[in-house]
Amino acid sequence: MRIAEIIGKVVLSKVDPSVAGATWLIGVPLNHAGLNGDSAGRGEPLVMLDVQGAGQGSIVAFSEGGEAAAPFHPNEKPIDAYCSAILDNLDVEPTPKTTAKKTAVEQKTLFDPARKK
Repeated sequence: MRIAEIIGKVVLSKVDPSVAGATWLIGVPLNHAGLNGDSAGRGEPLVMLDVQGAGQGSIVAFSEGGEAAAPFHPNEKPIDAYCSAILDNLDVEPTPKTTAKKTAVEQKTLFDPARKK
């Protein structure tokens, strides 16, 4: 399960009868940095089925692949992503900061060809 921010809605002209009445949302997956507001922590948008009632700007939990269809078992649904929860509150630790100088030193230590085995 991952976390995403809802950025839009999809309107379908035709729909499989097994998902009629559900809403299709566009969500942007967020990693730890994205949850802390860093735009580099935002993934590629995807479309997910929603029966929870999420809207623009909602933060949701979603599942993908076979797990997305699991809540509907034994019925089959043609979905690859499913919004399983709307998150009311989310506490996230600050993203750890690393300095460029420290990173350069670590890289030199790890990949120094002069270093003996």
